[in-house]
Amino acid sequence: MATEAPAGQKRTLSTGPIARTSDIPRGSMIGAVFEGQRILLANVDGEFLAMRSVCNHLGGPLEKGTLEGNVVTCPLHGSKWDVRTGALVKFTRPLPPEPVFRVSVRGEDIFVEK
Repeated sequence: MATEAPAGQKRTLSTGPIARTSDIPRGSMIGAVFEGQRILLANVDGEFLAMRSVCNHLGGPLEKGTLEGNVVTCPLHGSKWDVRTGALVKFTRPLPPEPVFRVSVRGEDIFVEK
C-alpha cells in the first residue's frame, strides 16, 4: 500500500528488488544493503519487514542473530529488538530504536522504501 511522504520529504524506493520472497522462508531473515546501509529483511508469519542491521549498542550484525517471532537478538551482547517497530525489547540499559523501513512485495520481488 502506497502512502504519501510527509510534507517536504520524498520516499526513496529501492531501484531494484532487494530480495525475492523465496529467499526468506517464514521465521528467517537475511542481510542486505539499502542506500549504503546494512539492513535485515525478516519474514514474520508471511509479513516481510526491514530494519537497520547494525545494533545501537556496539554495532553487532543483527542479521546474524536469531529471530524468534518478531524479535531479533543481537549475536554480540543479546539485545532484543522488535523488527516491526525497531524498538528495544530487552537489554541491560536503554538504547534508541533502530530505524525500520517500509517493505513492498510485487510478485516474488521485495522492495524497500525509506
